[in-house]
Formats: sequence, C-alpha cells, structure tokens
Amino acid sequence: MTSESRAQHSSAFTYVPVGVTAPAAVEWPAAIAGYRRFERTVVIGEGDADWQAASTAVREWGVKRRSGFRVTPLTTDGVRAVEGADYRITAGFGPFTVHEPVRVVAVVDTPERAGFSYGTLPGHPVSGEEAFIVHRAADGTVWLTLRSHTGPAPAGLWRTLFPVLLLAQRVYRRRYLRALRTRRA
Repeated sequence: MTSESRAQHSSAFTYVPVGVTAPAAVEWPAAIAGYRRFERTVVIGEGDADWQAASTAVREWGVKRRSGFRVTPLTTDGVRAVEGADYRITAGFGPFTVHEPVRVVAVVDTPERAGFSYGTLPGHPVSGEEAFIVHRAADGTVWLTLRSHTGPAPAGLWRTLFPVLLLAQRVYRRRYLRALRTRRA
C-alpha cells in the first residue's frame, strides 16, 4: 500500500449516514436531509448472456469506465469493486483533469442482483453516495438501477461550483443508463 493510498484509506467519508444507497435492497426507503436523491431503472438486456455480461461489468466499474472515467484501485488489486477499498475515479474535461477519491461502501453479488455503492472522501467534487445495481426478473429481463444522494462538497472551490456540477451529473447519468445496454435492449 502506498503512502497516498494509506492516507486516503484513513480519510473519513464526507457525509453521513454511510450506506444510504443500499444496493442489496429492492426498495430504497432511505434519504439524507439536504441531499438530492436520484433513482432510475432502465432495461439493459434479456436472458442469461446479457445477465452474465452486465453483472460482471457492473462489478468491474463498467458503468463508470464505459461513461468516460478511469478507475484506479488504491487499496486493492484489480478493478473489481471490493467493499472497504479505496479508488480514484478520474475524469478529463479538455485540458482539465478531475480526481475523485471514493471508497466502496457495499457490494451485492447474488444470482439475481449484482452491484455496489461507493461514498465520497475528502477532495471529491461533491459529497454523497452512488450505487450501480443490475438485477433480473423472472422473465429474464435485465435491469440497471442507479441510486444517488448528492450534496455539495463540505468546503472549498468545489462547494462553490456545485450548481455546475449538478449539470455535469445529469449528462453523466444519461451515459450511465446507456453504458451496459445490449443492442436488443
């Protein structure tokens, strides 16, 4: 473990309560006062092959990576989401690069539901939690659900830029919802 990853791993989350996006829960009752709640579910495929591809991709940060982000593991080997592990998500906007420190909060991996949630650490442009979940119905339909609670960063320039970040978040959410779709879906 590098000194950078040790320092990040000791960082506290920038919000409470941690675990609010509950990727294992079918119903999502939780909310954080003062945070923007978002949930959307879309069909991304059908049948076992689509389920296998989507469940593997989501656990390997496929939604983020296929939407233009780089994901770097800091406290674990490999890109697969591991509960408690820290990652650096990197986005490039023209000449600008933004690094987002995050920690995986929860992982779900069952025959019918797969995914994870991550929370923001100090230095992230926003504060909150996001979850990517794939699940399948008895008829074979494969779904992707996005959940998030978003608030402004606790301090600094990012806090001032929060309204602009909300616009960027809308653009990326559209990308997320298309990231794992098969051609048939």
